[in-house]
Amino acid sequence: MKIADIRVRAFWYPSQEKRDSHGHTHFVGEHRATQALVTIVCDDGSEGHCFGPAQSLRPYVIDSFFKPHLLGQDPYHRERLWLTLADMQRVSVGQLTDKALAAVEMALWDWAARKANIPVYKMIGAFRDKVPAYGSTMCGDQISGGLSTPEDYARFAEKLVQRGYKAIKLHTWNPPISWAPDPKMDVKACAAVREAVGPDIALLLDPYSAYSRVEALWLGKEIEKLGFAWYEEPMREASKSSFEWLARNLDIPIVGPETMEGRYQTRAEWIVSGACDITRTGVTDVGGIGPSLKIIHLAESFGMDCEIHREGPGNLALCAVQSNGRWYERGLLHPFIDYDRTPPYLNQHCDQMDAEGFVHLPQIPGLGYDINFDYINAHPVEI
Repeated sequence: MKIADIRVRAFWYPSQEKRDSHGHTHFVGEHRATQALVTIVCDDGSEGHCFGPAQSLRPYVIDSFFKPHLLGQDPYHRERLWLTLADMQRVSVGQLTDKALAAVEMALWDWAARKANIPVYKMIGAFRDKVPAYGSTMCGDQISGGLSTPEDYARFAEKLVQRGYKAIKLHTWNPPISWAPDPKMDVKACAAVREAVGPDIALLLDPYSAYSRVEALWLGKEIEKLGFAWYEEPMREASKSSFEWLARNLDIPIVGPETMEGRYQTRAEWIVSGACDITRTGVTDVGGIGPSLKIIHLAESFGMDCEIHREGPGNLALCAVQSNGRWYERGLLHPFIDYDRTPPYLNQHCDQMDAEGFVHLPQIPGLGYDINFDYINAHPVEI
């Protein structure tokens, strides 16, 4: 069995969210968004698929990095192929991103699981078939009735609890909002949500690396008083020593790293230095399922939990194969967006949640995408 081709289909679909000038996702009303589907084709006609950012999967990246190293290779040799491509990142001048690498690596997993006629998570080795989800909010905004005030966060948190969530993560205000970030406003939002949902809902905070040491420490002590379950990326992760200092001075668990490059090597350094109490991985953060599994087991070796970052079938599969992590991150959520609505390029939502707050693992072969190929082929765009 050999890899015969790598194809990318970029397409547009209606979306209600868009990133602002600082990279934060917000509700903006209906517009056209772009997505890409990468497909691994083998010489027997079998295929594996994964979605990814169209900009990361543009023709130059596919032709310059993926095709030279994957065509003619055995698709079962995921580890060897991934290591080869990861090494190529050193000379790609930033062109070969972890997001692109993750999409192609997961297409290989999807192919193998489709060939075996089982879901990816069962091929890896399942620990559970359903995972409790936390509702992960969008960043604060300036939209009336959106997430513009602490009271907005409180009202939305009540709706999330009614929907079934047993945990909620707040992403608070950031630039380009003129007065943000503001730790005092963050505390007001956290306090309003705690009052609204009561003591039995797990609350988490991610202020998007906005603060200095002094601000991060003050904010951490305030949310400790509110009984928050973890504190995520309050400072820039490039300063590991700052997180070591913060972890020594707070009782609330520190989660990280999230965006720092270095994959499992970086996580190992954070764990042994005491910079985090819970480590973190996600398929697009580290380049796929394979390196994420290494991080999960690394944490397990130290008796540490590893929480999975972001939504999607790849990350849901990671949640289902681990014993040392509790939650699946579902979102990003906003009062004006129906997250349960199936996007038109899928035939069904890939992380459907029940009324008790559990996301059930899809049982179709592969990653779990039930792809609407007719829609994708009918709505092409040029990358």
